[in-house]
Amino acid sequence: MWYMPAARDPRSALVERAIDHLAERGTTDLTLRGLAAGLGTSHRMLIYHFGSKDGLLVAVAQEMERRQLAALAALREAPGADAGQVMRGMYRHLHDPALAPYMRLFFELYGRALRANEATQPLLAGVVESWLEPLVEFVTAAGVPPAEAAADARLCLAVARGLALDWLATGDDAALDAAAERFFTGLEQRWHDADRN
Repeated sequence: MWYMPAARDPRSALVERAIDHLAERGTTDLTLRGLAAGLGTSHRMLIYHFGSKDGLLVAVAQEMERRQLAALAALREAPGADAGQVMRGMYRHLHDPALAPYMRLFFELYGRALRANEATQPLLAGVVESWLEPLVEFVTAAGVPPAEAAADARLCLAVARGLALDWLATGDDAALDAAAERFFTGLEQRWHDADRN
């Protein structure tokens, strides 16, 4: 299950409600007062906790990323899990139809940050880096030499996000499954060869 809430302090509770609200409605024409009404709170309370609408959107995106990192960690910690199982498990997780509204929201927020809005820059600061350390560790554990692990980790993240975006745009499960399997099989073969050398 992707939904892994943080501690239930008032700020975290608002973020959780905002994630569900925004996943259903998106961020187009979003106002702080309208969002506050949808969350059952006041705009003053949102300003108190997040500083601005953009501050709340950054908190939402960061919490969504935290949940996905937790999902990856759970797959890695499963008894007997190997690299192939983890990669395929994360692919299935990211292509769960129940996750689609949240993935759309993530890409929407990512796009807002890429428009060079100063208030959303904190999202860009961690949107790649927060994944690299656990992925480098994962790739290194699969037998990849440390000098190559960072590039492979970044490649895994780029492919995962690219496939997720393709899935949201096309819904072509068969084509995406074939592309993902080709990628996973190629990586496994290369990692196996590297481990033997």
